[in-house]
Amino acid sequence: MPFPRLYAILDADLLQARGLDLVVFASELTAAGVTLFQYRNKTGSVRAILNDCAKLQNLRAEKNLRLILNDRADLTLLAGFDGVHVGQEDLAPDDARHIVGSSRWVGVSTHSPRQVIEANKTGCDYIAYGPIFSTATKHNPDPTVGLDGLRHARTLTAKPLVAIGGITRENCGSVLEAGADSIAMISALLPMTSCPTTRQIAEELLAVLDNG
Repeated sequence: MPFPRLYAILDADLLQARGLDLVVFASELTAAGVTLFQYRNKTGSVRAILNDCAKLQNLRAEKNLRLILNDRADLTLLAGFDGVHVGQEDLAPDDARHIVGSSRWVGVSTHSPRQVIEANKTGCDYIAYGPIFSTATKHNPDPTVGLDGLRHARTLTAKPLVAIGGITRENCGSVLEAGADSIAMISALLPMTSCPTTRQIAEELLAVLDNG
C-alpha cells in the first residue's frame, strides 16, 4: 500500500490559537480525502490529549484513517492509535517500537544527513526530514535543509521519506520531485482568505500531489 501523499499534522495549540475546533478541522480534511493524521499537543495534560484522541477515534468509525500520536508511545496504546512519531529528544525509535509493538507505525523526525543514516538503521517505518523551507510553526526550528538536502536524504534511505517544514501548494510539487514520498503540512491546511475552507484547501493540495 503506497504511503499517503499528504500527512496532516493536527497541532492542538495552533488550532486553538486560530479558534479552530479539532474535530471540525479534521472532519473537513477527511471529507477531502486525507487519510493520515498526526495529533500533536505539546502543552496539554494527559487527560486533554486522551480526550482529543477519543474524538479523533470517532472519525475513524466513519473513515478509513491512520492516526499517529506525537511523542507519547505510552499514550498511543491507551488511545488505540496506529502509531507514534518521535523526535530527536524523545524515545529512540526502537524503544518506541518496544512499547507500541510490531503492528503499529513508528516514525522519527530527522534534520541532518547523519540523523537520517541513524534512523535508517532502526526499525522505524518512515523518516520525516526537514524543515525543507523556513517555518513558523515550531519554536527554535532546526536550520532549513532545502530541496538539495532532501535530494541527498533520499539517497540515504529506502524507507518512506516525509518532507516537512514550510511546504505550500506552490512548492509541494518541487518537494515531491526532490524525492519525498509524502508531505507533512500544518499551517498550509489552515483556512485563508483566498481559500476559506479547509476541505477546499486539502482537495486542491491532493489534486496537485496526486499529479506529482
